[in-house]
Amino acid sequence: MKYRTILASIFLPLLFGACSGFFLFRHPDDFIRVRGIQLMHNGKPYYYGGTNLWYACYLGSPGETGDRARLLRELDTLCANGLVNVRVLAASESSSIRRSVKPAIQRRPGEFDNDLLAGLDFVLAEMAERDMHAVLYLNNYWEWSGGMSQYAAWSSGGGGVDPDDTTKGWQAFMNYSATFYANQKGNALFRDYVKSIVTRTNSINGRSYTEDPTIMAWQLANEPRPGTLGEEGRNNLPDFYRWIDQTAAYIHSLDTNHLVSTGSEGSVGCLMSAGYFLESHKTPNVDYLTFHLWPYNWGWFDPTHAEETLPVAEANSFAYIAGQIALARQLRKPIVMEEFGLGRDGGVTEAGSPTISRDRFYKNILTVIVDSARAGAPIAGSNFWAWGGEGRGQHADHMWRRGDPYVGDPPQEPQGLNSVFSTDTSTLRIIRRQALKMLQLSADDSLYAQRAP
Repeated sequence: MKYRTILASIFLPLLFGACSGFFLFRHPDDFIRVRGIQLMHNGKPYYYGGTNLWYACYLGSPGETGDRARLLRELDTLCANGLVNVRVLAASESSSIRRSVKPAIQRRPGEFDNDLLAGLDFVLAEMAERDMHAVLYLNNYWEWSGGMSQYAAWSSGGGGVDPDDTTKGWQAFMNYSATFYANQKGNALFRDYVKSIVTRTNSINGRSYTEDPTIMAWQLANEPRPGTLGEEGRNNLPDFYRWIDQTAAYIHSLDTNHLVSTGSEGSVGCLMSAGYFLESHKTPNVDYLTFHLWPYNWGWFDPTHAEETLPVAEANSFAYIAGQIALARQLRKPIVMEEFGLGRDGGVTEAGSPTISRDRFYKNILTVIVDSARAGAPIAGSNFWAWGGEGRGQHADHMWRRGDPYVGDPPQEPQGLNSVFSTDTSTLRIIRRQALKMLQLSADDSLYAQRAP
């Protein structure tokens, strides 16, 4: 097959199956499962290195946003670097919020951009040829893809809250978005959308999504939170817990083959409480856990004072990883670090600028993930945020405008802020090394024998 030549010089013989393109030889029951604290694939542990490529269906579209040739090159580059697991946006809603992605998959309730859905079909079909796996998220707590706040707006007939509106701001937006959990009409609209996607038939290869082992998991949302810190967020907790449990159960009722996860940031995304995280994820309808890691966003790192703040960011990050893994042990579920990132030196965004701090951070954090997995911790993999690939920012203000190439950073952020570009060779070496080590763990039967339930 066409990908074998690329990979023959990269993967060890024991990793022959990864990104092989030998789709005809895939096991008939190729779905990723959970056994105890382990993700499993065809009877073996499933460990991986991966990335976030939220805009994949936009590139795969035959419509205005599409660039299928670029998408194929991006998938080939990811595959060649051992990045076999990709987290992809599978839902976006048209929004009046200024810095939201346009166009959206769902223009209004029940009305879809079929080109973007065809783009999702194309992505999954091409990932299947490369033996890659996708995590598809179905909603968003944040503003940039419509998400929960847009369902709340649709259900009320109002315009919602734009966090860029200085008369309201982020606190108002976050609490407005969290009203979605108790919003019965909004959730009915959301479930209609979920059903249409989960039960969709791929227009490229004719395979039902429910029968497609390329999909590793359905994810409830990107970074669902119960709201802001304090009383308002705490008051939403019962509805938040109920929404997670019932939505995950609903997806399982539609699809018995695939895993379901929440997309949570971990305890940071649960009002900074390990207890709230445990309570929200104890349901058997959530198959595995997730956490995210954002040293800059969480105030641990300042790129303009990297020498002083990077050691603090690393220490806090190590502690956070250990804490989330400990929570996974308590719940007896696997866990994935499915978002983490750090900007370029000095906070600049241009491709080709130095990445010394980021490279050090990636190397140290990914070493912790590999070593933890090797030692038997319930950590299954990692997806860095995010793959910018060939995309580049186009404007002096570094912000995205409709028609611009997509990068890893969503529209509300400077383009290139956290993107790993295809020219970032030093970062890619680090990522590739970790990804191959995780794939080697998958092939080591002795490790699974030691920790089998």
